[in-house]
Amino acid sequence: MKYMDEKNKVKVVRRLKLLEGQVRGLQKMIENDTYCIDVIAQTSAVKQGLSNVEDMLLENHLGHCVVHQVQSGQIKKAKEEVIKVYKLKRK
Repeated sequence: MKYMDEKNKVKVVRRLKLLEGQVRGLQKMIENDTYCIDVIAQTSAVKQGLSNVEDMLLENHLGHCVVHQVQSGQIKKAKEEVIKVYKLKRK
């Protein structure tokens, strides 16, 4: 079973590549002794970007994997995974 369709996979990978560039930018900011508040603003942007990727992954999981589990009669597993996703998102 494929866990993610190609369209969503491309979106997630593209966002991760953007985040990778932002993290490299953070490294340069530190190396260049950039003002702390400016660095913190960038770390905040990276955290928000990761949160957005996480949202995409969770939406895919609930809309695809969990639905597949329910359709194939794995109700208990689907319920456990919904609860797990809920707990992970609250962290």
